[in-house]
Amino acid sequence: MRPETLAVFAEWTGERYGPQPALRFRRGDSGWGGVSYAELRARVREVGRALLGPRLGIAPGERVAVLAETRPEWTYTHFGVLAAGAVPVPVYPTAGEEELAWVLSDSESVVAVCDDAAQAARVEALRGKLPALRAVVEMDALASLPRAPEAELLARAAAVTPAADASIVYTSGTTGPPKGCRLTHGNLGAIQDATLPLVRGGPGDSTYLYLPLAHLLAQLIQFTTLLEGGELCYFGGRIEDVLAELAQARPTHLPSVPRLFEKLHAVVLSLAQAEEGGRERFAEAVRLGVLAAQGRLPESDTAAWEAAEKSLYSLVRGAFGGRLRWALTGGAPIAPATLDFLRACGISVFEGYGMTESGGVISLNHPDAVRYGTVGRPIAGCEVRIAPDGEVLARGPMVFPGYHGNPAATAEVLDAEGWLHTGDLGALDADGYLSITGRKKELIITSAGKNITPTEVEFALQGSRYVSRAVLIGDHRPHPVALIALDAEEIAAWAARECLDPGPAPGGHPAVRALIADAVAAANASVSRPARVRAFHILAEDLSIAAGTLTPTLKLRRAAVAARYAAEIDALYAS
Repeated sequence: MRPETLAVFAEWTGERYGPQPALRFRRGDSGWGGVSYAELRARVREVGRALLGPRLGIAPGERVAVLAETRPEWTYTHFGVLAAGAVPVPVYPTAGEEELAWVLSDSESVVAVCDDAAQAARVEALRGKLPALRAVVEMDALASLPRAPEAELLARAAAVTPAADASIVYTSGTTGPPKGCRLTHGNLGAIQDATLPLVRGGPGDSTYLYLPLAHLLAQLIQFTTLLEGGELCYFGGRIEDVLAELAQARPTHLPSVPRLFEKLHAVVLSLAQAEEGGRERFAEAVRLGVLAAQGRLPESDTAAWEAAEKSLYSLVRGAFGGRLRWALTGGAPIAPATLDFLRACGISVFEGYGMTESGGVISLNHPDAVRYGTVGRPIAGCEVRIAPDGEVLARGPMVFPGYHGNPAATAEVLDAEGWLHTGDLGALDADGYLSITGRKKELIITSAGKNITPTEVEFALQGSRYVSRAVLIGDHRPHPVALIALDAEEIAAWAARECLDPGPAPGGHPAVRALIADAVAAANASVSRPARVRAFHILAEDLSIAAGTLTPTLKLRRAAVAARYAAEIDALYAS
């Protein structure tokens, strides 16, 4: 069961779960606080009434931009905008001035709700480019504005239909300016109908959320957790504190990018390697743990498994708080070795796949149907087929109606039969599990006419704990080369073990270069001959959002990387 639209979401959950805990969050240094479902409903009503009030005067269907970090006030604002019959436009707080101006102007947002005074000042400085913008409001000040009567808000929310827009979410824009994906209440309802039976949560469960709520996946997690009566636990605002907070928050559910899991895996492996014979013992513990998870542990290995349970498995579960039973990852492939490590420790990580244009989900692994190395089977109601050129196509009630104000771009991805052309290359196995093999537009064709999927090679390179990011270059070139960004923490730990001082530019140290050369050789052994890296350059910096080489969702801006490091790439081919 779910409400017919998200406009009445807070009313529905407040009525259903009342005094039960809804949100939990840090209160500075004073520990954790929280609000109930009844309190959540009251906060949402305050925001919605302020939006309808004489100061802001939001009309049905008008757009309201939300520019803030992931925190409880984001949720109050989100559901308040929806209750007012308006359309939220999430904006990444890390967006640069150009992207910020584009999203606000293209969406024709009439109000911008900002995290704090600094973000509000950024928007105010762009006023000349935003003719539709009527007001800029700090998030914490919303509830203090003059409000419309409560009955007016409830009537406005009740009038919203499933066909109405529930959000305009701007894509990350790996090429060109971001496009605004219109998602209806019906689109997001279809996702909830298909995924709620798979997630298995409810009162007493807790979801730890550190992903940006400007991203659709985090919003879907928010909806699912609250629809089931669980508790949504927000991180404290510092990404470096996430692992420490997990032990305190003790979640049962954790959505995350692969990097968090891979980082923990690397740390534990590093600690194991510090002891003589530690790497071998670690590998054996993982092997035994996987066998146990599969129900195939020989009786003769029971004692060894029990020893590993005390020395490894239970400690890793404890790092996540000891209650984690459902973890979701997506957006990028996760290293198979990391999946095996976590599975051995009793933690199930389920990969899924989707895009904003599909309502966020197309396929999903879940407890009743999981196949490692795939992104799961298509969810209920979603048809998937593979086009003759290998592109993944999807169709169903979750597929968006189009881009805001951009019919030409809509026509490029939605065909006359309603199939969404994802731009991803993939395959379906005999049991219906979907695998993603790369991006159609990112296919590299060398001057020798060899077709190479760069993500396959990059993923192999990033399998090394010492590599943070790898970018394959080679389109219309004689052979592939790679740009490699180091994992600074892992390199520092390795250097300490080796009693080396690589200096402020470790990529230039011969020992570091030899270490990365070994990683390149290992990756080359796992890919076809035409895809093998012939030369590499170690970058002096990691790729980042600030540098413009990653999107806000940490996707690679391939063209931006090629432009930024054009000289280094030319030097690789010249040598």
